[in-house]
Amino acid sequence: MRIILFGPPGSGKGTQAKLLCEKFNIPHISTGDLLRAAVANRTPLGIKAKEYMEAGNLVPDEIMIGLIHEVLESERAKNGFILDGFPRTVKQAKALDQLLDEMDVTLDGIISLRVEHEEIIRRLTDRKTCSSCGRIYKSDQLKKENPNACPYCGGELFQRKDDDPETARHRLQVYLRETKPLKDFYRKSGRFIQIDGMQDIAVVHEAIVGILRQNRLSAQKESM
Repeated sequence: MRIILFGPPGSGKGTQAKLLCEKFNIPHISTGDLLRAAVANRTPLGIKAKEYMEAGNLVPDEIMIGLIHEVLESERAKNGFILDGFPRTVKQAKALDQLLDEMDVTLDGIISLRVEHEEIIRRLTDRKTCSSCGRIYKSDQLKKENPNACPYCGGELFQRKDDDPETARHRLQVYLRETKPLKDFYRKSGRFIQIDGMQDIAVVHEAIVGILRQNRLSAQKESM
């Protein structure tokens, strides 16, 4: 399976990506992870990317496309992939389309998880991090008699700055603003599918799997 997965912070995208990776035995390709690995391994593209990152500038599209090209043609992605965080712009989406055409590869799904904005804020602000072991908990995972202690190691729990309501709302607005042109681009091509992310995790997972399989079946019929 070859998938592009969209979802704002707090939408459950990470959870669904993990389930899909396990089900289809495919890698979760995050652009952040790709950049960090390329820089750490001092690859030619990683060296170039590091120059921009250290200067506080965005990494140019041609470098990002190059990194994506390398990983999609690698042994790691031979059974498929989930792209997360790429593309981020219409220009990147068009470049990705061209790349996939050259590789004779077809996407099985471009899927977005939709969750009500207030629910996203609730999810993002309803978690605490252990200052000792780093584990993250939701409020319903904590002991009522001591909600500020880590159930695993007893360390003190705290709320990260980027999990407070004001920051969470800002993160959501940035995501919505930046992804709207991209989603419109994919909608026009008829490839964009939105799924209700307010449902139970298992229900959302089965909905995604059903869509992916239907898309692949339709594609096979068209090619016959």
